[in-house]
Amino acid sequence: CAAFQATTINLSAFGEVRVKPDMATINIGVTTEAPTAAEASRQNASHMNEVTAALRKQGVEAANIQTTGLNLHPQYSYEKNEAPRVRGYQAQNQVTVRVMDLEKLGRIVDAVVASGSNQIHGIAFGLAKPAEAENRARVAAVEALRAKAELYAKATGHRVSRLVNLSESGGYAPPMPQRAYMAMEAKMDSTPVSAGELQVRIDVNGMYEL
Repeated sequence: CAAFQATTINLSAFGEVRVKPDMATINIGVTTEAPTAAEASRQNASHMNEVTAALRKQGVEAANIQTTGLNLHPQYSYEKNEAPRVRGYQAQNQVTVRVMDLEKLGRIVDAVVASGSNQIHGIAFGLAKPAEAENRARVAAVEALRAKAELYAKATGHRVSRLVNLSESGGYAPPMPQRAYMAMEAKMDSTPVSAGELQVRIDVNGMYEL
């Protein structure tokens, strides 16, 4: 039978590298409350304009500032045995900011809080150009796959003839900002930020003919 003319093995392996991030993404917001919807929106727009100006002053380009949330909600008072009563309105504006210079990240956080931001919803570190790290992980994955094939071949009394096919999965995925800071009402003296390292992993599957 042709299916048994060659001995093949299907294997999987992975390559992993750890790299320092070179960018960060933070979610910044402004929440305001006022007796009327118009006043809540006006105050919110004023504060957000100041926050945006602070970001630009810190060197953040306009292309790296994106509005990701805009909300206006009535706020209710609840009294026993009475229908809910509107006591005012809350306006919210959120932007996602990409910071390309991590040395400025702590100062940027301080600056936006000082300028009127009272919500920082999360922070995530990433890679602006992940290709080099991915390629290093690919090489490591293929080397691990080949070593595993050689081990199986020796254990079964064969030798590796050729790689029949190869597929990969995984790779760098930009992390989403996680909730790292809660609402703030006053400027912090200094915001320490530790970038740490990122893990880039490539998984491969391959078939070898022995």
